[in-house]
Amino acid sequence: MRIRIISTGGTIAKTYDEADGAMHIGRPIIETIVGELRLPDLAITYDNLLSKDSLDLTDVDRTLIVQAVQQAVRQADAVLVLHGTDTLEITGEALHRALTDPPVTVVLTGAMRPYEFRNTDAAQNVTEALLACRHKPPGVYVAMHNRVLRFPGVVKDRQGMSFIKKTK
Repeated sequence: MRIRIISTGGTIAKTYDEADGAMHIGRPIIETIVGELRLPDLAITYDNLLSKDSLDLTDVDRTLIVQAVQQAVRQADAVLVLHGTDTLEITGEALHRALTDPPVTVVLTGAMRPYEFRNTDAAQNVTEALLACRHKPPGVYVAMHNRVLRFPGVVKDRQGMSFIKKTK
């Protein structure tokens, strides 16, 4: 199976800078995470598109993400988008609108805590997202914290620190 992973930054890629005591988006971390997993029958390619906190993403950035995914769905069996959780729902909705009938599964994931932190959820979320890429039918999804939810109507549950499906 061919999976294209598009990195946009987000908390998952943040590192702590001891010099200024702040968190910054570091180098893309996805290859390190995937390198720790046993994935014998996956052919993974990477596109390090952006290195931004999702709160800093603009409409232009979201257009770039949509265009990158539109190109990737023509070249892969599934697409995984690594994204910050604060505005993941906005990008997911944009992808859902742009990919009205996606030929493959598109999954967004991220982390509530940076990969380099001790209690990170990064590896779990990436693993779940890769499994969703393999088993979910074509569509746009978020995979995090033991849930796979299909767009539209997915929102961040800030109290529960996860994602939920909006009820009408």
